[in-house]
Amino acid sequence: MLNIALIGCGRIGRMHAEIVAAHARSRLHSLHDVNAEAADALAEATGAARADSPEAIFADPEVDAVIVASVTATHADYIEAAVAAGKPVLCEKPIDLDIARVRACEAAIAGSDVPVQIGFNRRFDPGHSALRDAVKAGEIGKLVQLIVTSRDPFPPGQEYLVGAGGMIRDMTIHDFDLARFMLGEDEPVEVWATGAPLIDPKLSDINEIDCAMIVMKTAAGRQVLLNNARQAPYGYDQRVEAVGSDGMLQSANRTAHGLLRFGATGTAVQTPYLDFFIERYREAFVRQLDGFLDLVAGQAPDVPRFDDGLKALVLAEAAYRALASGKSEQVS
Repeated sequence: MLNIALIGCGRIGRMHAEIVAAHARSRLHSLHDVNAEAADALAEATGAARADSPEAIFADPEVDAVIVASVTATHADYIEAAVAAGKPVLCEKPIDLDIARVRACEAAIAGSDVPVQIGFNRRFDPGHSALRDAVKAGEIGKLVQLIVTSRDPFPPGQEYLVGAGGMIRDMTIHDFDLARFMLGEDEPVEVWATGAPLIDPKLSDINEIDCAMIVMKTAAGRQVLLNNARQAPYGYDQRVEAVGSDGMLQSANRTAHGLLRFGATGTAVQTPYLDFFIERYREAFVRQLDGFLDLVAGQAPDVPRFDDGLKALVLAEAAYRALASGKSEQVS
């Protein structure tokens, strides 16, 4: 039974808290948030203690591990503090919006054997991970193309967008990691991108986009397409398609149930897609915690590590360079 502390009690933090508290192998020991009201409410709901500060969590000998779900600007600091305290840490993505800060964090924790896992939860989705396993097993022969679709059901507020660091660092970063997960050791080496505020033209006032298409080429010449939109009125659209020399694989969207209705007014009518990431990827978040618990226990699960967080951000930066230049850019 691992005692886990949580830093950050917002929407995703609350979900982490519920999953940790319900898991047979973990206990939600304590939590902290700068919003005292949010922390008090979550502590009361879960039975966890409320820590006065992150420093109190890192200093507490009863805390075995930490989950960081606070604002992005704090991630690197808390990773460094957790590692210094000898506490394994699962940190939400991205590590930071600034490559230089991520590399400084990398240097600060270098040489430590304290486990660090990054919260790229989509790797753990049953459909996505089954597709990856099938590709790895050679079920479709040689993988030649990979298409990752991610479209949010509705755009976030402008206040969120101002601090998010840009759509590609905030949203597409999941798809960069998912593509790397599917591709294995064949890393993307070239990136081309187009993006614009096609849904809400007013986003140009804050230099932001809400639609993007990103094409990548790997070292072996494989082709990858990432397509994103901040708004999809038909629901949370999350799909992966792998095309090989001998066939194709698809990890499809999920609905509340698989019932299809056929009648005079429509055929194959089904319920809408699950609302958003908490509903769509809840099972993935549970499996992500399973991986973290295995990692802390000294096993060697296939989980996203610090280096994966850095490499996803490197791809995001290459995409931004491509947006600015209008040309394909090498991944440095």
